[in-house]
Amino acid sequence: MKKLLIFAFAAIVLFGFKAINQKKITGIVTDEQGHALPGVSVVSDVSRAKTISDASGKYSISVSEKDKNLNFYYIGFLVKKMAIKQNTINAVMKPNNQALSEVVIVGNAKPMQKRNSTAYMAQADMTVSSSPPSILRNKVAGISIASQENTESYSSIAENGFHSAQNDPLSTFSIDVDAASYTNMRRFINNGTLPPPDAVRIEEMINYFDYHYQQPKNNVPVNIVTETANAPWNTAHKLVQIGLQGKTISTDNLPASNLVFLIDVSGSMYAQNKLPLLVSSFKLLTDQLRAKDKVAIVVYAGNSGLVLPATSGDKKTIIKDALDKLVAGGSTAGGEGIELAYKVATENFVKGGNNRVILATDGDFNVGASSDGDMESLIETKRKTGIFLTVLGFGMGNYKDSKMEILADKGNGNYAYIDNINEARKTLISQFGGTLFTIAKDVKLQVEFNPARVSAYRLIGYENRLLNKEDFNDDKKDAGELGSGHTVTALYEIIPVGINDSFSRSVDALKYQKPSKTNTVDNGELLTVKLRYKDPDGDKSRLLSKAVLDNPLSFTATSDNFRFATAVAEFGMVLRQSKFRQNASFDHAVSLAESAKGTDKEGYRSEFVSLVKSAKLLTKSSNLSLKDRLIMNGED
Repeated sequence: MKKLLIFAFAAIVLFGFKAINQKKITGIVTDEQGHALPGVSVVSDVSRAKTISDASGKYSISVSEKDKNLNFYYIGFLVKKMAIKQNTINAVMKPNNQALSEVVIVGNAKPMQKRNSTAYMAQADMTVSSSPPSILRNKVAGISIASQENTESYSSIAENGFHSAQNDPLSTFSIDVDAASYTNMRRFINNGTLPPPDAVRIEEMINYFDYHYQQPKNNVPVNIVTETANAPWNTAHKLVQIGLQGKTISTDNLPASNLVFLIDVSGSMYAQNKLPLLVSSFKLLTDQLRAKDKVAIVVYAGNSGLVLPATSGDKKTIIKDALDKLVAGGSTAGGEGIELAYKVATENFVKGGNNRVILATDGDFNVGASSDGDMESLIETKRKTGIFLTVLGFGMGNYKDSKMEILADKGNGNYAYIDNINEARKTLISQFGGTLFTIAKDVKLQVEFNPARVSAYRLIGYENRLLNKEDFNDDKKDAGELGSGHTVTALYEIIPVGINDSFSRSVDALKYQKPSKTNTVDNGELLTVKLRYKDPDGDKSRLLSKAVLDNPLSFTATSDNFRFATAVAEFGMVLRQSKFRQNASFDHAVSLAESAKGTDKEGYRSEFVSLVKSAKLLTKSSNLSLKDRLIMNGED
């Protein structure tokens, strides 16, 4: 009898319950021109299984037998609904012709609640508030969302002018390895508009690209490389390139990492190019981690919480599961999140290791410490802990570049803007060491110009990185960080002695003193480059120096590095409508860049050429004056 009961029970288990079968669906998502769309959300209609397309537009998703349709969501495109009739479903998405300036959640956040022992998740009451009729509404995955007018903010840039080498022979600035301005500019152009001038930081555009300078020798972490030729936009002037090459350390030899992912899950992060792209990006980074690395995850919305305590880098499934649980909703208590992230990083500090907070946000802080001054003071305090900061920007419409830049500059860190999954791959995989591992901190440059050879000089870009000449020898003065394998490039435009120019401004003769004539010896040197840096855990700087002879090459004899950096600078000056652009134009920048693409394995230099051509086309439909359009196209 007992055996009979056991058999009956087994029969019920085997036949009384129908197993839920899973079906794997794969495919590619493209636009109507056949271009792959990365970061598209693919969601089933019943089980709500979800995935995101990769850099090639490919996706793979497991759905239940109850699912009848797949829905494809992507900002700027109409929702695509496709019936599940086969195992391969390729989706072609159509653009949404209604101009959504930005998609954000409108609603009230619920308090963060503990879901399990390893995760907190920010939830939101997704009810649309009353709003003017002009505000567009849309539905994404069954959630009501609304558009919002553009509130992006950028710090004002007062462009560097020419300085007299006789009266002001020293030029001092902090290095800048950030590249956010380039990808943000690319986002504007790819979306069919020219970027605002203050969004164009020429040094960040130049430093977006790798220049493959010679590696440093011996135990020095950085090498100084220089090159000189005539300036292509004014052949009477000279152009000097100063390149820095950080020592490349193989991933296996990099020190252990103590990382804290600080993730903005506020309501404004709901858009497809924000939190979903952010999660995909951090999954790419997770795949690069080693067993000796540790990762914790902190989120912030109306308040902040610990999503994942410090977890070994080889527990990739646990880390990714925690990321998948994140949901956007609520206001943005950025200051509170930063406090908690640094607290967690401090508790897990690795002596001699890479201790870093990685902040991912659109920068739209509105609760707690939110003003630029408050955030600057907070970050300046936190950098004293020896914990570095990486800032990753996402999204558009309410993007606060000005805040992001301050956080990175003041927090011993770097700043990148992630506009698509390919950029995430470049920043977090291809440049893994450079983004996350500092080999030299507080890196400063001071260039002394020889008045016997130089009448006036101008540093192109770096306006927000300028230092006083006294700051160069002051080890208490903060400056930029250099990562493993990173390159930094700066360009000076020089007016030689004896060349008349329209940029130098005269002043009245002094009444009470006569200017002394400098007793210069013309030793053939144009300038001297001095560099100071500290070890990542050091407090005392070290000095490097290199003299540059006045022996310019013909422009055609210069390296690809020189010509390409020059092309990017020229494009930046035209985009900014710089008063120093002289004969610069889009067409000339294209010509220079095409001659200097080199091997271009990843295609970034070819992409740059396409962007310049697109920018030229956009000037025809912009609000610029006819005169400005003619000048930008070299037709003045």
